[in-house]
Amino acid sequence: MTDKLHQHRALFPALANKTYFNYGGQGPMPQAAIDAVVTAQVQTQQLGPFSNAVYSWMNQQIATARNSIASHLHVTSETITLTENVTVGCNIAMWGINWQPGDHLLLTDCEHHAVIAIAQAIRRRFQVEITTCPILAADNPVDVIAQHLRPNTRLLAISHILWNTGEVLAVDKISQLCRANKALLLVDAAQSFGSMPLDLNQLGVDFYAFTGHKWMCGAAGLGGLYVREEVRKNLLPTFVGWRSVITDTQGQPQDWQPDGRSFEVATSDIPLLAGLREAMVVHEQWGSIQERYEQILKNSEYLWQKLQSLPEVKCLLTSPPQSGLVSFQLTNMQHQKLVNYLETQHNILTRTIANPDCVRACVHYFTLESEIDDLVAVVREFCV
Repeated sequence: MTDKLHQHRALFPALANKTYFNYGGQGPMPQAAIDAVVTAQVQTQQLGPFSNAVYSWMNQQIATARNSIASHLHVTSETITLTENVTVGCNIAMWGINWQPGDHLLLTDCEHHAVIAIAQAIRRRFQVEITTCPILAADNPVDVIAQHLRPNTRLLAISHILWNTGEVLAVDKISQLCRANKALLLVDAAQSFGSMPLDLNQLGVDFYAFTGHKWMCGAAGLGGLYVREEVRKNLLPTFVGWRSVITDTQGQPQDWQPDGRSFEVATSDIPLLAGLREAMVVHEQWGSIQERYEQILKNSEYLWQKLQSLPEVKCLLTSPPQSGLVSFQLTNMQHQKLVNYLETQHNILTRTIANPDCVRACVHYFTLESEIDDLVAVVREFCV
């Protein structure tokens, strides 16, 4: 098993010369994905960047990628909009609602600042009220959310996996609350897509915004948005382009695309799609998404337990995270200094989180126990 893991890790060039714990920020691309992007770029030039042949090829690439993503999420391809990243997906969902003055938008205190910024812009433009429910230290986030939903709540925005603590929210239960309250549910899936099994029909979400460049280890600049079909019919487009519409023989817009394409705009970097598809294939070669998730949890628990043994360290969660994100604090609170020391002196890559002030280390299914041991050893050395 160890030999198999080392052989698999050799497929990722970035792992050869560093100890990597930043999968929640950006995953390292496998060489096959890098090659697929380059090959697709060459194919574009060989066919002719602006030719009938290349557009036929591009449409095939788009359809194949959309189908692969939909299959991973257990939904139909018609529900998938291709985007550049999670933030674009959240913008499509949040701006697409027909907001009225006095409507209520509910966030949690664990959302990424990009989502908070979108909400603040909506408040200024539409006189929408925004409140935040405190789930960071909550024993039962579902109960806290239930207490903060209002009759006029139009949208609740949450993260599937909290980017600061690594806690996994019970999205299926939260979606039931929203449905009963007639509120829409937007899920920021930056940390869940590619790291855990997903069935969006079972989860019952209205919007699910994800990216391919984190846990799925695809190229940066490619993500997507799932929109439940019943919701899509009433969602207003924020940006419109030639990909959004159906044209007549004279090239004039006649109608919207009848699926997720209605929220796509114009020219995208199509070769990135080949890279994401190849990255997904590489992961499947090691094991199913369930098997990969189980290994992530084993690695996460191992890191959490090792950190818990250090008297100068406090993990944010009181039990091992059900994700690959492990966040911790030092008694001296010199978190940025530790992150800098890890990288500059030991080539170990982690990051800080501002709220709460902490260090975050991410483990993937191919993270080695020896890498975790090295990280913990350096943290112990730093604290002495």
